[in-house]
Amino acid sequence: MPAPRRRPARHPYYHPAEERLADGRVRVHGRVLVSVGSNDYLGLSADPRLKDAACRAVRSLGTGTSGSRMANGSLTLHETLEGRLAAFLGQESAMVTPTGFLANLVLSALVGPRDTVLADQLIHASLIDAVRLARARLRRYRHNDLDRLEHLLRECDPAGGALILTEGMFSTTGTLCDLPGTAALARRHGVRLILDGAHDIGLIGPGGRGAAEHYGLGSAVDLHTLAFSKCFGTTGGAVAGPEQIILYLRHQARSMVYSAALSPASTAAALAALDIIEHEPERRHRALAAAARLRADLTGMGYETGDSPTTIIPVHVGDLVLCCRLWRELFDEGVFTTAMVPPAVPDGQALIRVSTTALHTDPQLDQVATAFATAGRRLGLIP
Repeated sequence: MPAPRRRPARHPYYHPAEERLADGRVRVHGRVLVSVGSNDYLGLSADPRLKDAACRAVRSLGTGTSGSRMANGSLTLHETLEGRLAAFLGQESAMVTPTGFLANLVLSALVGPRDTVLADQLIHASLIDAVRLARARLRRYRHNDLDRLEHLLRECDPAGGALILTEGMFSTTGTLCDLPGTAALARRHGVRLILDGAHDIGLIGPGGRGAAEHYGLGSAVDLHTLAFSKCFGTTGGAVAGPEQIILYLRHQARSMVYSAALSPASTAAALAALDIIEHEPERRHRALAAAARLRADLTGMGYETGDSPTTIIPVHVGDLVLCCRLWRELFDEGVFTTAMVPPAVPDGQALIRVSTTALHTDPQLDQVATAFATAGRRLGLIP
């Protein structure tokens, strides 16, 4: 018996998709909407090549791994993907994890109660959880505030270790890390630098290798983490870095040792996505161009959209209730977005997160802009 169709609730979360169309649109509550709430920046989640690769893997290896990598869950396919990722990122080794969240959580094995982790204020919740799990001291600095970061570095306990934890591309604001300044401070103070590339690897840089390549600073990063649920169009994650660190994580990171390994389908899909990322740069160019066009339209209407140079456009609202009302108005106008409210953002800084993909057409972008104009005027957010 099919589930009853529900009228959308006023809050903007947990609305199930009944169908995801090949052009990036989504069917929700019986309506086909233009989706600008997805992290599928390159539009690969519905790509036939990924689907075919996943189906072939299922036919030969089954639907699951039935065990952790350390036990009986390892596949040759995992090792092939790890080798390809390490080479792609210019690192010695890589380790594939079941999710992007777990790729960050394994970092808890690298620090302990006497260590200090200095982290950008806007890092992802999974990175915060990793530090908490390790019971290390977490000191956060204002977003890209290098003066504050240097002050915190000077305050570090010399008896303990320290490292800097930041993101290449921040998932809420779309801004890039000030990697040149951050890397310079890491060198000056002799601390390690870990970069979460969940959103930028595949999208940013001449070869799509992320913020480190964008700045020409790949060698300045000690460890990369990434997620396959964004540019790679599937699920899973990975950590890439020096061989000895990766080997240590394989045996000491509890979230790796005790988690069932990534499924054959997702592993094969990630490999197919990596081929596309390496050979079809026009996808990231289109996604970034679409964002630039839509950002200009929204800014011209009077919305505050920050200074993101990427595919993420934060439409700042401020008030939580007003933000949720804007989400609903946009839904009614045929546009599916993401409402970001506390604790995902600081109090009083609620926003609508818009993200473009390589699949968005100019008519779709025009439809999104028209929806924002109509909804914004109806709510008194813009003139």
